[in-house]
Amino acid sequence: MGGGGQLTEPGQPGSGRPGRFYTWEEVQSHCSRNDQWLVIDRKVYNVTHWAKRHPGGFRVISHYAGEDATDAFTAFHPDPKFVQKFLKPLHIGELAATEPSQDRNKNAAIIQDFHTLRAHLESEGMFQARPLFFCFHLGHILLLEALAWLIVWIWGTSWMLTLLCSVILATAQAQAGWLQHDFGHLSVFKRSSWNHFLHKLVIGHLKGASANWWNHRHFQHHAKPNIFSKDPDVNMLHVFVVGATQPVEYGVKKIKHMPYHHQHQYFFLVGPPLLIPVYFHIQIMRTMISRHDWVDLAWSMSYYLRYFSCYLPLYGLFGSVALISFVRFLESHWFVWVTQMNHLPMDIDHEKHQDWLSMQLQATCNIEQSHFNDWFSGHLNFQIEHHVFPTMPRHNYHRVAPLVRALCEKHGIPYHVKTMWQGIADVVRSLKNSGDLWLDAYLHK
Repeated sequence: MGGGGQLTEPGQPGSGRPGRFYTWEEVQSHCSRNDQWLVIDRKVYNVTHWAKRHPGGFRVISHYAGEDATDAFTAFHPDPKFVQKFLKPLHIGELAATEPSQDRNKNAAIIQDFHTLRAHLESEGMFQARPLFFCFHLGHILLLEALAWLIVWIWGTSWMLTLLCSVILATAQAQAGWLQHDFGHLSVFKRSSWNHFLHKLVIGHLKGASANWWNHRHFQHHAKPNIFSKDPDVNMLHVFVVGATQPVEYGVKKIKHMPYHHQHQYFFLVGPPLLIPVYFHIQIMRTMISRHDWVDLAWSMSYYLRYFSCYLPLYGLFGSVALISFVRFLESHWFVWVTQMNHLPMDIDHEKHQDWLSMQLQATCNIEQSHFNDWFSGHLNFQIEHHVFPTMPRHNYHRVAPLVRALCEKHGIPYHVKTMWQGIADVVRSLKNSGDLWLDAYLHK
């Protein structure tokens, strides 16, 4: 599961005999790190050995051990028939005829209606991309990069022109972030190999980051959004407590790594300013080196070679490092607010084993549509539609949103839409609420 890499060879045969029939209880007993089964379309697979070679990373596939992974598998793989040849050696049997298709008392009506909606959208061509849309997007990024350099090359490196150059470069970096996101989700080309190559080009050469690092991290987030120990985006490294459950758990256990009741204030100092220039940068470099990912490292170094070739003659070494650090600082604010306003104020908890639609809607919300919001957020103002259909091209989100909303209303699933300012304010509000919960539990429980 997870489309974040190239498939190279089928996995080792799983234990068990094809033709055997299993109950959900049997499947659910195989959910440990060294013993992992999952179900796709009622077929049971032993993925224990394959998980470590899974292109999207072993963690994302492990998150569905002992569960029905049908909807996650469909969501992440735009060409399921191609992937079937890798699944065949792992096939060990099927669910018994007496077993329901869904596990853990999930709502069969929601699942069936969701499958019907997806089939309808596929027949309407909603998963077909318009390559020209993405070409124009790439073009405007390259124009911004060129404009930023030309300004200081022609008119000089005064403080005002350097500030203008920084803002333009940060804009290009943010927009390149949204574009690499498109390629990473395999939502542009029919051929996965083309998406993989362009993903490495954009995230590596235009941003200096790692495609494999992004894949292994981001697909976990999509597979189990806002779920502790499964979504790395809610692993706050004890700097923040989030949601309504974690603060109370920390408070009861008297855990106080930080003054969490002030986290809505120090968030402005350690959240948006430091995520990309410090935390992500260190994590990306350490991951590429520790995993010997020399291909991604070469792509990343090509970015820095190009950058310093352009700006060293103008600013010198110290000035060039200061400039790129400031650009990362600006980009980090942009990235954090856009990504967190869709998720942080929503439900964050331990695993609840919900169906795909309910799980995604509980963890995401939308921001109102406008031409500016679409561009500013890379269409992630339609976070709900993106999470429900991660391989769908973003230019189709607004067309499917009314259908997704109607399905949610039919089954009583909350579908949240906010203004951008409300979304930003809710990030701070949610941090304050979580901090207050921690303080109350820390002092009184």
